[in-house]
Amino acid sequence: MLKVVSTSWPLLLGVMLLMVGNGIQGSLLGIRGGLEGFSTFEISVVMSAYFAGFLIGSQLAPAMIRKVGHVRVFAALGSLISAILVVYPVAPDWIVWSALRVMIGFSFSGIYITAESWLNNVATNETRGQALSAYMIVQMLGIIASQALLNVAEPSGFVLFVIPSVLVSLAFMPLLLAPTPAPTFDQTQPLSFRALFRISPLGCAGMLLTGGVFSAMFGMAAVWGQMKGLSVRDISIFIGALYVGGLVLQYPIGWVSDRMDRRKLIMGLSVLAAVVMFLATLPGLPFAALLVAALLLGGITNPVYALLIAYTNDFLAKEDMAAASAGMIFLNGFGAIFGPLVTGWIMGRVGPSGFFLFIGILYVALAGYALYRMTRRAAPAGHGQAAFVVPTASPVAQTAAIEGQKGR
Repeated sequence: MLKVVSTSWPLLLGVMLLMVGNGIQGSLLGIRGGLEGFSTFEISVVMSAYFAGFLIGSQLAPAMIRKVGHVRVFAALGSLISAILVVYPVAPDWIVWSALRVMIGFSFSGIYITAESWLNNVATNETRGQALSAYMIVQMLGIIASQALLNVAEPSGFVLFVIPSVLVSLAFMPLLLAPTPAPTFDQTQPLSFRALFRISPLGCAGMLLTGGVFSAMFGMAAVWGQMKGLSVRDISIFIGALYVGGLVLQYPIGWVSDRMDRRKLIMGLSVLAAVVMFLATLPGLPFAALLVAALLLGGITNPVYALLIAYTNDFLAKEDMAAASAGMIFLNGFGAIFGPLVTGWIMGRVGPSGFFLFIGILYVALAGYALYRMTRRAAPAGHGQAAFVVPTASPVAQTAAIEGQKGR
């Protein structure tokens, strides 16, 4: 790990700064939107718009990189993000914010693809797994740190929008000045969704459902906190707990998954998450209990995402894994578009408890479908299971992990 950090620290530092900038703006908009008088539905549209832009970017950014190169795409999209971040407080209108969120989601998608392919280029088959682990860790650390920054100024002001703009701008310095050559970008042959569903119905359905869970968690958590009347400090702690849970439980659950039928683990974790979410809807719970719910939710959701990818890979030839991962990430992004919309609709009718209720329903659906699939097909042989893959932000990083498996 130290060798990876010593050779890739400019990239990892840049990614961490990017995640601080991205993490703070997502939470800040949920809080500021309430202060501006946006309805729950309007805020949910704003939050969903990011995932729509991210989905578009995942499809268009690779072609942009092939045409003009990594450096130009990185600089152009980074400049756009910095500009958008300071426009938010100037134009406090939910329709304008939705359009800006589409653009910022598109830009971050392209930046992630650029940074991750760069990381893949400097890593070797022997260090690629460690590089991706380090990448995931700095992502988590950046987002956790971003929640602390919410407390340095009032969300009603301008300062909290300037901070992420500055951090995003600074993130490009280590990346663009890194003494490593720009990577090549090879196009992956796609696998049709029909073929992918035939290979792994549970993987495809699970990705759609977890997309809704992810976007509801990270898009609407701040809105939930504001509806509950929590302070900015408590909201930031709650959102940070979601990421801390994922950081702590990621590898223990992955280790277990390599030693049992992944479907049983997916079903068990989904049942546990559903129970925790339904308990969290009980009135009068202390904040400490809600933090435990957040830790468990984050600690379950991140590994389940990776379990679904690993389970699908159990039925694939290695040469098909990259295309399958890209398709599954697309399904996850498509599901993410609807998470904030449905969550906002439910919260508008039943109150803040709708946040946990919706996520609990999604996990009930995932547990039920996993149980059904266990009656339709036997588990793959233990020695044929694919190694647990750490989830990352774009198809490029998934491909990097797969390429690392090929080299072993």
